[in-house]
Amino acid sequence: PFFFSGNGPSGICLSYLLSGYTPYFKRHSLHPHPILQRKLEEAPEVSVLDQDLEYLSEGLEGRSHSPVALLFDTLQRPDTDFGGTAESVLTWWHEPDRAIPHLVLGRNAPGGAWHSIEGSMVTLSRGEWMGLPDLPFKEWLKQKRRGLRNNRATAEDIAQYYQHYVIKKGLQKNFRCGTVVTSVRKVNVESISNHTQKDLQEDRDSLWNSNEQSTEVFQVDGFFKTAEGDKEPFSIYAENVVLATGTYDNPTWLGVKGENLSYVHHQLSALEEAVKNNSVGIMSDPVLIVGAGLTAADAILFAHHCNIPVIHVFRRRVSDPGLIFNQLPKMMYPEYHKVHQMMKEQTAACAGPYECYISLPEHHVLSFGKDKKCILQDKNGCQKAYKISMALVLTGSNPNLSFLPNDGIDLAMDSDQPVNPKRNPIDVDPFTYECTQEKGLYALGPLAGDNFVRFVQGGALAVAISLLKKANKNPP
Repeated sequence: PFFFSGNGPSGICLSYLLSGYTPYFKRHSLHPHPILQRKLEEAPEVSVLDQDLEYLSEGLEGRSHSPVALLFDTLQRPDTDFGGTAESVLTWWHEPDRAIPHLVLGRNAPGGAWHSIEGSMVTLSRGEWMGLPDLPFKEWLKQKRRGLRNNRATAEDIAQYYQHYVIKKGLQKNFRCGTVVTSVRKVNVESISNHTQKDLQEDRDSLWNSNEQSTEVFQVDGFFKTAEGDKEPFSIYAENVVLATGTYDNPTWLGVKGENLSYVHHQLSALEEAVKNNSVGIMSDPVLIVGAGLTAADAILFAHHCNIPVIHVFRRRVSDPGLIFNQLPKMMYPEYHKVHQMMKEQTAACAGPYECYISLPEHHVLSFGKDKKCILQDKNGCQKAYKISMALVLTGSNPNLSFLPNDGIDLAMDSDQPVNPKRNPIDVDPFTYECTQEKGLYALGPLAGDNFVRFVQGGALAVAISLLKKANKNPP
């Protein structure tokens, strides 16, 4: 009856909630937020899935704009923002009669883009914030006889944890990996073949409230990649579709001349590959790194570790409060603090203590030449050419929504601009995560503006409650 695209943390969490796993307030537990504690004590025997999320989340504050994200996070990690380690106030019961049949489609193994990230990379978030419901990440890591470095985890650990979670919770039957979705569109039920209509009708009779049956359903087209490398096409019909595809697919381009030349890259893995092949090294021309986010910082750390010379270009001032480095605690992120220091102390104007690195704040790229010369311009309009060995443009990424009509632009907050997780997310109802422009279509995670694993789970809770209501699986 319904499916969702994307098998990262959002998709896994939603599958768990739709498989009959139901959260209740743990008796005798004490939440540090006294008003929330009082509300939870009002109906301890009623599952969180059957309570009023708007009422429970009222007055909560934290690092997310989503009230449901803050609620589910604080129920699972009550005082984590204050460095506390209080246990979750939730207890989970498996109630199979609540389960809703669903399919989770994804290109990779469960865990989504975490399988595409260099395995040794350390996460920005604390390790325990990467965990999913009812299986703390720290406990799983202990079983591997490993601890957390600086309270943080590697991408490889996280990818393995998500795969383990799906198996441990018995969710594998819902997952179809090696799947590419090429189109999601609304079609009229009459236009579908009789055989498919009959199957749909049976699903509807057993699942959905009969008075809410629409004359339109979503047709989802795509293909499975077989072990032999063939592509097997499929078409699925569903009344509800959840988009949980994340944003790792489409690196942002600068849109300058020569950006499509073979030495200009848009992913960190290109630098790792070049080092492996010995095509860059200590003696080569500098690597140009464009961007002032964490991926750019990871590239600088990697190059620094390999003694590769770097020219670092970014548009902002080093002291700009919007720069991510100015928002990170030094103690928890010593390596990013080091990059920030290099950016401050090692500008072209004044040589600092770090060899092989030059920082060019308030600069931007004008063009890349075939001779591997790159023209940069500063804030005063002065231009300068640099000879480089390769360029890495690491200025963020956008979701790939080419499978939606008009690339999903009509669903965004500003329907004149492409969907962007930070500046222009999909417009959703804050308590159901259903798209305001398209009923039956839901968006989760970065697509809806939730960019951290700890906060995508609240969206999954909201979607699960909405779908359970539609399927009449919530007790009155």
